[in-house]
This record gives sequence, C-alpha cells and structure tokens, in this order.
Amino acid sequence: MIELFVLLAVLGALFLVGSLIGMVFKLVFGLVGGLFSLIGGLFALGIGLLMLPFLALALLPLMIPGLLLLGVIWLIVRASRQPAPAQATH
Repeated sequence: MIELFVLLAVLGALFLVGSLIGMVFKLVFGLVGGLFSLIGGLFALGIGLLMLPFLALALLPLMIPGLLLLGVIWLIVRASRQPAPAQATH
C-alpha cells in the first residue's frame, strides 16, 4: 500500500512539474509572440501610411468627376448666399 502511495506521489509530482514547465513555456511564447505581433503591426502601419499618398494618386482619376460635382455644388451654394451684414463697431 505504501508503494502505491509513493508511486502516485511521484507521478503526481512529475505531472505538477510538467504542468509548471508547460505554463512557463506558454507564458514565454505568448509574450514573445505578442511582442513580434506588436512590432509587425507597427511596421505594417508605417508601410500603410507610406503607401497612402500613392493610393490617393492612383484613385484620383476615379475621384475627379465626384470632386468636380462637389465643386460645382459648392460654387452654386456660395453664389446664392447673400453677403453677411457688416457689424457696426462702437
């Protein structure tokens, strides 16, 4: 009976040590993976911000008709407004 208890205690201790080692590995690899993910995300954000002017330039032919329409509407609205009355200074 004592032998069975010692065997179960040794197996339990080995299981506990293995679980602790697994927890440490999971923590370390999680932190390292999170760090690499953060660095990669910042790198991708920088590349995306560098590409933004080229994207706007590439989409300019598609946006010209809409921009012209907005400009015409703005000119019509601006021309139809009456000038604001001048404020009297005391």
